[in-house]
Amino acid sequence: MSDDEQRPASTPGPKGRTAAMPFIMITVLIDMVAIGLIIPVLAPLVGKFTGSQADQAFWYGVVTFAFGVANFIGSPVLGALSDRHGRRPVLLIGFTGLALSFFVTGLATALWMLVAVRLVSGALQANASIAQAYVADISSPEQRGKRFGMLGAMFGMGFILGPVMGGLLGAIDLHLPFFVAGGLAVLNAIYGAFVLPESLPPERRSPAIDWTKVNPVASLRRLTELRGVGPLVFVMGLSSLAQFILHTTWVLYTMFKFGWGPKENGWSLFAVGVMSVLVQGGLIRVALKRTTPQRIAVIGLISSAITYALWGAATEGWMMYAIIGLNVFGFMVQAAMQTLVSNAADDESQGRTMGALGSLNSLTAVFAPVIGSALLGFVSHLPQGDWRIGAPFFLCSALQITATVLALRHFRRHPATPPHPAHVVA
Repeated sequence: MSDDEQRPASTPGPKGRTAAMPFIMITVLIDMVAIGLIIPVLAPLVGKFTGSQADQAFWYGVVTFAFGVANFIGSPVLGALSDRHGRRPVLLIGFTGLALSFFVTGLATALWMLVAVRLVSGALQANASIAQAYVADISSPEQRGKRFGMLGAMFGMGFILGPVMGGLLGAIDLHLPFFVAGGLAVLNAIYGAFVLPESLPPERRSPAIDWTKVNPVASLRRLTELRGVGPLVFVMGLSSLAQFILHTTWVLYTMFKFGWGPKENGWSLFAVGVMSVLVQGGLIRVALKRTTPQRIAVIGLISSAITYALWGAATEGWMMYAIIGLNVFGFMVQAAMQTLVSNAADDESQGRTMGALGSLNSLTAVFAPVIGSALLGFVSHLPQGDWRIGAPFFLCSALQITATVLALRHFRRHPATPPHPAHVVA
């Protein structure tokens, strides 16, 4: 089977369409543009309801914490539902949840409304995990590294278009990006209902849902039991925690340290998206031909540790752009880790496995805003340019160093092995 062929067992979708990469890539692109739209403006919107930078950091942490808690609980449930009923209907649920979240957030007149709607949208939204399961459905183990990279490129493309649009629209009105994002989520729901094919045929679906196994704790436990994964769960957890601390503090950090607004933050996230597309859409394919996902993961973790430290130490805004360009291998970590985990799972549990990864990410998203916002709250009184404002990024660097050590120990004890026998395509 060539790299561009799909797996033969997919289910014909609307008008006889057969599931393939272009369909899910379009879905993810629209989804990520919508999400990217609100990133530069959510923290400033929270600031409209607070009276100081310390309060803004605290309540922004609460809003993001609410989403993480709900998503941690909901991700394995949605993953199991997708194994039982297919990927497409669960994606439609996610698009609906996003649309609801964006519209209500745009209309919010109090902090409690922001917290409440993030709880609801977090419980309904597992689009990234289901999209990864979709890719696993239509790909052989040999294709997954490349195709997870292609999916990552769509995430990056969303972060090219979304934050810039959000920054420009937010400079006009802080509420405007939320309504545009809600419109895109509705568009994605229409696309999913009438165009997106199902990827999981009935004969490969789980016969029933064991509700005792879909709670997030049980999902994470099963993740550690996958062949060749084990301690990698802790590696992924530490790396994910660092990434979510970065995500939840980037806008506030640049506001506090450089005085950036929505427009400046939009352009900086545009640069992150460009690098993500270049690396995951092309360079990772070259890397996978030359070395293993294990080695790529280790090099990427080291690169990320250095990058976080440099971001924290930056004294001028332009330095943030230069450091983004240096972190080439750091953008490969997620795709490499997803490949290792997906290849360790069997065909009937891809949704639960990716849902468990979603729960792991959501668990770190629960703690990240608490940690990141607290650290920013402690340094919010410092003058612009003070190196101590970079405290959250210095912590991220330490987390990535720890993850690197754990990964090296695991890979030495468990060298690369062939994919799970159940995945071999004749």
